[in-house]
Amino acid sequence: MARKQPINAEVPPPTGQPPKAEESPRAEPTAKPIQAEQKPTSPAPSVVKRKRKSVPPALKAIGGLVLVALVFLVAAVLGGGGSNKQDEKPAPAAVQAEPAPEEKQTPTAEAAEELGYPAFATNNTTRVGGSDPATTAAGVALAVFPSAKVAQRPAAVTLVDEDDWQGAVAAAVLMAAPVRAPLLVSAGGDLPEPTSQALDALDPQGSSATEKTQAFVIGAAASPDGLRTARVKAANPPALAVAIEALRNKLLGNAPQHIVLAPEDEPEFAAPAAAWAARSSDAVLYSGPDKLPKETAGALSEDPKTPVYVLGPSSAISSDVVREVAKIGNPVRRVSGEKPTENAIALARYASGGFGWNVNDPGHGLVVARSDESLTAAIAAPLSASGTWGPLLLTDDADTLPKALREYLLDIKPGYTTDPTRAFYNHVWVIGDQEAIDVNQQAEIDQLAELAQIGGGEE
Repeated sequence: MARKQPINAEVPPPTGQPPKAEESPRAEPTAKPIQAEQKPTSPAPSVVKRKRKSVPPALKAIGGLVLVALVFLVAAVLGGGGSNKQDEKPAPAAVQAEPAPEEKQTPTAEAAEELGYPAFATNNTTRVGGSDPATTAAGVALAVFPSAKVAQRPAAVTLVDEDDWQGAVAAAVLMAAPVRAPLLVSAGGDLPEPTSQALDALDPQGSSATEKTQAFVIGAAASPDGLRTARVKAANPPALAVAIEALRNKLLGNAPQHIVLAPEDEPEFAAPAAAWAARSSDAVLYSGPDKLPKETAGALSEDPKTPVYVLGPSSAISSDVVREVAKIGNPVRRVSGEKPTENAIALARYASGGFGWNVNDPGHGLVVARSDESLTAAIAAPLSASGTWGPLLLTDDADTLPKALREYLLDIKPGYTTDPTRAFYNHVWVIGDQEAIDVNQQAEIDQLAELAQIGGGEE
């Protein structure tokens, strides 16, 4: 049931409603064996950053003020890192005294920006502006886990290769509770400098929820030195997704309540599944356009009562595949839009049987990334599973907001009548640098997310 809250009376009604569906049965818990190995490698040099656009003077002035405040926040986040010694224990604190804080060097504003840490914000938006996936992933991880104190650090991280978007989307499920492992990126078998710096700051130590693992290494991603690692690998993307689901089931001790079936060859349609997996702990499996892979079919047949939600239009996953899933016995439904931007909105609006974001009203977090940068969209998934929790939305142009996304943001635009302090608010994370999403588009998003007064009645 939607909450009672003010809405913008001048906004036209929604152009589309989420598909109707009956309640789906929930799966009985099962467990699958983990396919893991341990293999350390060595860190590596930094990656090349692409040239950024200059910020307009007016926005630069605003950004400067925001940056000053952020420098103080970042000062406690990235400096110094933490010890990777597994057997080291802190000295006991004196009676009625707080433990001494760890010493951390204060980074410069330039260092913070290099790690993609939020450096430009408006009233209703915050940008994580890395110029490459490794830098963006580091910024996202540190935004979710500031790491100034031990309690702010993740128990583990997940390493994915920059060329493996399928692994990244499927591995986003490891960000779900209780594992909560943010994604970091390797490149060419090495760890880029932003990834190494983020690892130093995050300093994962493992926990019972991760079975003491400090880094989950997916596919061909590089392993960090000095950490307890578990590698998940397979011969192809569908098999890798099944192996990740097996790891997820082993760590959580149960099977997912739903399965998202995403297109293995259409990253722009598959990317929104990462945000949902991180928020819900639902697994992501893959299908080709016209044939269900044998690895995926085998995983579905092990628990044929689990509802399957096909993400994407019939051009990405055909009706023949839907019928194959139905023959296995799984209840199956499609959630889709004809364009990637519309497909992401369809999943954001959808709700059935405990599946779907059901974001059809004001008062939510949102994440906006480029549709043609699917690895970046996937590594932003931790922002959908923390803070203002919200779905991934997509824009297909650096300068212009897509019509469908503009209309959706207008539809959920928050409003108030007499007291703005009792209203609901929207907050939007903008992912990527100005080459990906220009500050002018960020400003438009900010305006669409802004709380607006409607009517002028007195209390």
